[in-house]
Amino acid sequence: MSAKRVTSHDVARLAGVSRTTVSVVLNDVQEIKISPATRQRVHSAARMLGYVPDAAAQALVSGRVRIIGLILARRPDHISSDAFIPQILEGLLDTIHKHDLRLLIDIVDPEHQEKAYLELVRANRIDGILLSGPLTDDRALRVLEKEGFPTVIIGHMQKSDLCSVDVDNRAAACLAVGHLLEMGHTRIACITNAPLTYAAATDRLGGYKETLEKATITYDPALVRYGDFTVESGYRQMCSLIADQVPFTAAFIASDTLAVGAISAIQEHSLHIPGDIALVGFDDLPAAKYTKPPLTTIRLPTAQLASRACDLLIRLMNMEEPVNGRVILDVELIIRASSGPRNMR
Repeated sequence: MSAKRVTSHDVARLAGVSRTTVSVVLNDVQEIKISPATRQRVHSAARMLGYVPDAAAQALVSGRVRIIGLILARRPDHISSDAFIPQILEGLLDTIHKHDLRLLIDIVDPEHQEKAYLELVRANRIDGILLSGPLTDDRALRVLEKEGFPTVIIGHMQKSDLCSVDVDNRAAACLAVGHLLEMGHTRIACITNAPLTYAAATDRLGGYKETLEKATITYDPALVRYGDFTVESGYRQMCSLIADQVPFTAAFIASDTLAVGAISAIQEHSLHIPGDIALVGFDDLPAAKYTKPPLTTIRLPTAQLASRACDLLIRLMNMEEPVNGRVILDVELIIRASSGPRNMR
């Protein structure tokens, strides 16, 4: 026979308090004043009895479900090939578990995002939102911002007061393209990580243009292609660049995922890396050091991006004022064999 389930009544009897007091203490309701000694007595009794609060009852008392929503603004077919997402999850889960929270993941097609965000919030299914990969002008986020719902962006959105954690994508792209210039390349192509409706893609392309301008190199739109998160799009866009026969000796690929496809395209055309085309990627995904040749890239502090964003969101959920509402983390250029000068062969 199974053991009798411990109830809040058992905890109340052992602690010498009412069941209401047990509920208030274990749900950490701060608005009701209970002495520290009584709180300690309730917690001790709950531990001694092995009491596990009912999640539904906790939500009724506290008004919280203790669930954070991670919203991925992607088409569903992008998710499986985006190697950035598992690293975000790794950074999130450690922080979430420390705070006894759970994670709900929702994939939102950009065409339907406004309805999806608001349904999650208004159905009281989550206590806060982390959004990865905001659009340049995300109307749904503007609504959440206006309503004051706890929301943190992994990335950034211009002209928004929402809290965010990001890298300086524009400066990081400048670092990547600057390295190719130092290698003696002046005809540098670019494949964006995503369509320019995404803020990060716009910023990385902006850094590419800025670096060329500072080097007094005329921007040539014929050398730019627009990726779409996937390995396949990196392959297709590099094939397009080669087929158009516009001369270039190097390429900045604004995502390592796309760079894997670009490497395959270059090698299928019997071209050499870096002798014919030097490459620099972006993200430093785990696979980057195992490509042939190993990929020079911009290393992002991905796990830290996620954990800092989660910390910010928890502060907002607890109605604490964040020390800094916009956090910018440092990146690093990791130099490997893919980015040598053209005359290496």
